[in-house]
Amino acid sequence: MELKPEIIDRLKKLDEKYETMGQNLVSYLDGLLYADYLTYWDYIHLDTLLSLQTPKTSIPDEHIFIMYHQITELHFKLVLHELKQLSLNPELKSADLLKTLSRINRYFNALIDSFDIMVDGMDPAQFHKFRMSLLPASGFQSGQYRMIEIYCTEFIHLILQEQRSKFSGYPTDSMIEQMYPHIYWQTGATELASGKKTLTLKQFELKYSTELIRLAKQCRVGNLWVRYQSLPEADRQDSKLINALKILDLNVNVNWPLSHYKSAVRYLQGDPEDIAATGGTNWQKYLPPRFQKRIFYPELWSKEEIENWGKNWVRSVVFKEANSE
Repeated sequence: MELKPEIIDRLKKLDEKYETMGQNLVSYLDGLLYADYLTYWDYIHLDTLLSLQTPKTSIPDEHIFIMYHQITELHFKLVLHELKQLSLNPELKSADLLKTLSRINRYFNALIDSFDIMVDGMDPAQFHKFRMSLLPASGFQSGQYRMIEIYCTEFIHLILQEQRSKFSGYPTDSMIEQMYPHIYWQTGATELASGKKTLTLKQFELKYSTELIRLAKQCRVGNLWVRYQSLPEADRQDSKLINALKILDLNVNVNWPLSHYKSAVRYLQGDPEDIAATGGTNWQKYLPPRFQKRIFYPELWSKEEIENWGKNWVRSVVFKEANSE
């Protein structure tokens, strides 16, 4: 059988490629000849993936709880995949940044739109039973989410508002270390009664603090805001780019935490007293944006928008639901 010209052309190119690396093309062709065909389930390691759900109880809805959190972490990994490339791109163009922001916002939109699985997709009675077997684990301990925050903004914006005045100027490595103990999420994992660190927070810090501090130092010159500021002034005025940054700000700091708040209200709000979260986290003040006023890009928002931070979500989601009942 006569080989087609395009096959001969590919063989020549492959021979050049492997010769450059000191490799023998024939050996690689032998490997291709004897290799099995790839299957979908082998490529994505489906059997392994489906074996990773190991509930702590026999209560059926715990499977939902585990799988949704695993899905969440995979989405976070997608976001970090984009942010890492962005931080390392030496020739960043505004089109690159806009494309990356669009992808990241798409991932967060998928998560936010799917969170009703957690809000309405589990039986409250089942949840209250299996949640006690999860102590002191908490979604608060998502290291990937903290990495996303660090990649997205100047580190000073992750510090508690009342502590920010202590730090001024472009941060040095030592300043990052000084700021880290004042990072906002500390308040979300303190015991409600004593104000002491919960075991949830202690576990988290033991596993992630060194890595997060190192990332924060790295991101002094590679966070999303710095990369945006590195663009020519004319590109920074692009309304589509500004809007994409603002959507990201809202997605991470308003829409995503308030989706959790909505779930917490459903499962943990009680009469006369609220139920503590599994890690003892202070969800009542940690989740609502009006308390934290955490904003990645305050330069892009008006004074009025900052003052009303998070209120539009309440109007559009909470009031809408109340009126529909």
